Amino acid sequence: MKKRLLAAMLCLSIPAEAAVAADGTALFQSNCSMCHQPNGQGVPGQFPALAGRVGKIASTPEGRQYVVAVALNGIMGAITIQGNSYAGFMPPFKMLADDQVVAILNHVAGLPDGPDATIFTVQDVTAARAKSIAPSAMVEKRKALDALHPLP
Repeated sequence: MKKRLLAAMLCLSIPAEAAVAADGTALFQSNCSMCHQPNGQGVPGQFPALAGRVGKIASTPEGRQYVVAVALNGIMGAITIQGNSYAGFMPPFKMLADDQVVAILNHVAGLPDGPDATIFTVQDVTAARAKSIAPSAMVEKRKALDALHPLP
């Protein structure tokens, strides 16, 4: 009986993990890919690439906080990424639930080649949600982070 229960629990946990990964992909496709492109490569001069960058930025606690803050609050103003200038606006995604933001960010952190990463947590998003920041102020946060840890 215990073996059957353990086997059933194991089988139930596998689809749940797959669903989280699938949700990150689906959520990214429906909320982010129209600008950042389906593969996260962006459009130089219009929409910055996320693939290969988000995981690197999030490798420090300050970087992880910044990425979550951008997802929740958006960003507005002039920034330079990999030699390309961007002067636009990314809308805030506060309307998404914390677990949805986590799924998107972990999906993006795994791009371009890997599986979804496990960098971001619901606790990260919950903490960031308590600190609302204007999209225009995110440019200054980016500059401060770049001075502390040069951004890719």
